[in-house]
Amino acid sequence: MKPMLITPLALSILLGACADLGTNVDPILDGEPNAQFQSDLAACRTLARNQSQLDRETMASAAIGAGIGGVLGEVDDDGDALGGALAGALAGAVAGGAEASERREAIVLNCLRGRGHAVVG
Repeated sequence: MKPMLITPLALSILLGACADLGTNVDPILDGEPNAQFQSDLAACRTLARNQSQLDRETMASAAIGAGIGGVLGEVDDDGDALGGALAGALAGAVAGGAEASERREAIVLNCLRGRGHAVVG
């Protein structure tokens, strides 16, 4: 397979595997959950899942990673710019996906707080 086809395929698989990351957080409550808690948790997780993993920040991280990787690949005696750019794009996308996952977790926790649950973490 050509490197130009491997990168988008690998990125798609990676982001697909991360689809639920950040949404399956088990919140820590200060006290016992009330009767509405499970319903609210499900609704907040759905809200977080609707936030795209492939957002502007993730794409920007991939682009920056590609630029840095390309430069480093060109400078390296044994490397090449295309290989470096591909590796950098994947690394940047992974970093951006991790940030998106953290945002999703924060959405779940803040959503529960907004619904009146005593979430501490």
